[in-house]
Amino acid sequence: MQSQSIIEHGKPLEAVEKALPEPKGSEILVRVNHCGVCHSDVHLQDGYFGLGGDKKLDITGAHKLPFTMGHEIEGTVAAVGTDATDVAVGDKRVVFPWIGCGDCAICDRGEEHLCNAPRALGVNVDGGYADHVLVPHPRYLLDHDGIADGLAATYMCSGLTAYGALKKVAPIAAGDTIAIIGLGGVGMMGLQFARALYPEARVMAVDIDALTRQAALDAGADDAFDPSEEDAAKALFKASGGGVQGAVDFVGADASMAFANRSVAKAGKLIVVGLFGGEFRTPIPMLPLRAITIQGSYVGSLTETEELMELVKAGKVAPIPVEKRPLDQAEATLKDLRNGAVVGRVVLAP
Repeated sequence: MQSQSIIEHGKPLEAVEKALPEPKGSEILVRVNHCGVCHSDVHLQDGYFGLGGDKKLDITGAHKLPFTMGHEIEGTVAAVGTDATDVAVGDKRVVFPWIGCGDCAICDRGEEHLCNAPRALGVNVDGGYADHVLVPHPRYLLDHDGIADGLAATYMCSGLTAYGALKKVAPIAAGDTIAIIGLGGVGMMGLQFARALYPEARVMAVDIDALTRQAALDAGADDAFDPSEEDAAKALFKASGGGVQGAVDFVGADASMAFANRSVAKAGKLIVVGLFGGEFRTPIPMLPLRAITIQGSYVGSLTETEELMELVKAGKVAPIPVEKRPLDQAEATLKDLRNGAVVGRVVLAP
């Protein structure tokens, strides 16, 4: 079994070879056809998230080294354990990676992605930067008929993150305004899901890059704003008739959060998705006086994944650009992500 793995945090990935695992019980061995490269993988490789200033959140203890990242996985069933039902060798599936312990109250209510003892593929246990991956149960394998293989993989994080965040801005009435802040790969999916979930809402795109803003307009945004321009937040506040009902920050940086906060209307919602890093401050009395909600959003549940896949299959979500690269370009792809040189999503093909 071949993989591109972390040998030491902060260092380039290296090729690793080990024995092919044999599925037991309910386990399934999936031959990886495509695995998306996510910006969160950059943080996993570094071993920390930036918390503002010199502060860091150390995540090196989340997994053992050598470690194989990759959580946007699509592949073909290669072998099944004796207790794995409703799945057969040769089935093509996408893999829900946000797996919990399965025994706690959080998992019992269907929110495995928020479990305090997670077993997420490519985050806590070895994932899809490899030619094979071991999946603990058939329920995490989803049909993607009608969705291209490489594109299907991206919905397991990029798509799910966008969908889970956009669901949180509800309720949205006709004429209400939603701001999508940061129109990278995930933000562009957020724009698509905003259109699918709230067809009568106005959707504003916020991004510092002119070409990205134009792409967002071409994809259905009603207006676009450059947050680096003076008074851009005021312009958005005015254009939305007193602030947006939902602002979704797909960047998660000091500047993007400050912009989102200035844009939200009274009783509006600010949903934080991005993990770029930094810190956010606001006067405490302004929270009750404005009655706003500030909420974090982390990927989504298995049920939400099933919902979004049905939206995609129904043709209500336009595909994002997907570039396929061989597995041995994993390190080069991570470098491209760091440098902002990736449009849409790159998927690795072992």
